[in-house]
Amino acid sequence: MNRPAAQLLDPPPAPHRGVRALRVLLVEGDPGAAAPLLRALTRQGYAARGVATGAAALRDHPTADLVLLDLDLPDLDGLEVCRGIRAVSDTPIITVTARGSELDRVLGLQAGSDDYLVKPYGFRELLARMDAVLRRTHPRPSPRPVLTHGPLRIDPGTRLTTLHGTRIDLTRKEFDLLHLLATHPGTVLPRPQIMARVWSDTWSTRGRTVDTHVSTLRAKLGPTWIVTIRGIGFRLGHPAS
Repeated sequence: MNRPAAQLLDPPPAPHRGVRALRVLLVEGDPGAAAPLLRALTRQGYAARGVATGAAALRDHPTADLVLLDLDLPDLDGLEVCRGIRAVSDTPIITVTARGSELDRVLGLQAGSDDYLVKPYGFRELLARMDAVLRRTHPRPSPRPVLTHGPLRIDPGTRLTTLHGTRIDLTRKEFDLLHLLATHPGTVLPRPQIMARVWSDTWSTRGRTVDTHVSTLRAKLGPTWIVTIRGIGFRLGHPAS
């Protein structure tokens, strides 16, 4: 009798939470093994779906954030499926298989797997390996620090700007421009660099876009907060005395 793919009776950890449920594609040719694993992953907060063939995996992997890949599939060898996915995508792949020899592990990793798990395995271990692979392949961005310059406070997390404790209502581009200058205190930023960083425009050489936004910022903050360096660009100024 075949051993179960995963020991799902292991007590699971707290559900995975995020802004959007991570999409897991389970490639498993045995429906008896796939069904309970998909239910368990769904209970953990993943958007889990399964396919039973290598051809379906090659077709559907672009919609997944992570692939759980069995090597013993009815139509294609799982190693070929792994190579096929890796040739066109960086989607994380965890090989989940009964092939447990050292050579099998080496071949799986060489084919492009990010991790290799041998059946039967505990569900806790699978979740831990999934989290570890996702941390390596999708590192969380570090929170951007709040910037303070005298009485001026710029919070990029909430996109809130205050001056002497009073909120200053800025448009999106006004905030982006002020934040860019504040992250380079004392540095003169040329207009082309500002256009590239704030407007993602690397080719415009004319126009008053930057100057117009500088003018509106000065009207809201006061004339001393942004200094014009004639013929070059702008830098953050100093608090008015």
